[in-house]
Amino acid sequence: MAPNPRASAYDRTDATLDDFYTSDPPMQACLERARVAAQTDLPILILGESGAGKTILARAIHNSSHRGRGPFVSFNAAALSDTLLDSQLFGHERGAFTGAHQRVKGKFELAHQGTLFLDEIADLSAAAQSKILRAVEYGEFERLGSDTLQRADVRVISATHLAINGAGEGRFRQDLFFRISGFSLTLPSLRDRPNDLPVLLAAEIARASERQGKAIVGLDRAAATRLLAYGWPGNLRELSTVVHAAVALTTGEVIGEEQLILGTNHAPVAKVSASPPPPPSPRRRTLRDAMAQHIMHVLEDVGGNKRKAARELGVSRATLDRKLREISRLASR
Repeated sequence: MAPNPRASAYDRTDATLDDFYTSDPPMQACLERARVAAQTDLPILILGESGAGKTILARAIHNSSHRGRGPFVSFNAAALSDTLLDSQLFGHERGAFTGAHQRVKGKFELAHQGTLFLDEIADLSAAAQSKILRAVEYGEFERLGSDTLQRADVRVISATHLAINGAGEGRFRQDLFFRISGFSLTLPSLRDRPNDLPVLLAAEIARASERQGKAIVGLDRAAATRLLAYGWPGNLRELSTVVHAAVALTTGEVIGEEQLILGTNHAPVAKVSASPPPPPSPRRRTLRDAMAQHIMHVLEDVGGNKRKAARELGVSRATLDRKLREISRLASR
């Protein structure tokens, strides 16, 4: 039986930072910093490429913090006019504009005593940035069509795929940058996580197989070689799309190279080293870590075929599935 697709932390809204497993140093460093940030109320800025999992990380930080029982409200700042942004973020009163038939709470108000996640914050206009600054700095805002000051106790986590800083370059306000970046986290791209790739692929294949009612056990050697060498410009989002398409095209139990639909203009990453990945920090060097790394290497050696991996490991397929569920508990889109 394939692992429950909800078992992966990358596909769960209740996942915490403790549900993430990685053996790649850039991701280890990001998670360690995220754990520290989660214990504070400081605003957090997550930097990373599109599809790397910034929303997933933001939600895991929220779930790991003392605000975890409060609301997690997500807002994508891209492609909204200032008027629509005002209404969405701060709410509006009845009659504030044509079609405003009743009072509506905005994202800041809905996130009271919880976390507001502002995705693609670098796409905000200068006017919108000014209004966000006031709300982030003082927790104060006004609904559209009202002069009454509202307050909300909100921790703000922001994210962008653009390189923004406090050096005054570009159109992003320096004062807003310094306000939202109490903690800055850089989420590594998938090509910087080669040791995690076999388990991420295995978990996504299991999830796609269950959703499509199939019994795919893994990849053949050619398919595995191509996926492990691919550059993944779309990161976790692309991985999910590629795997779900491959599962749909596969009629047997093993995905072949001919079922892979990949971009052709992207440089490959270095292949996963046959040597063991660097160990986690001493605080987290556990038997579970060693077991997970060994399973990842065996999966790579057999091209992601879980039936062969179980045979190599000397365990049943059901036991391997259970171990993969344990290992997979953050990681996607």
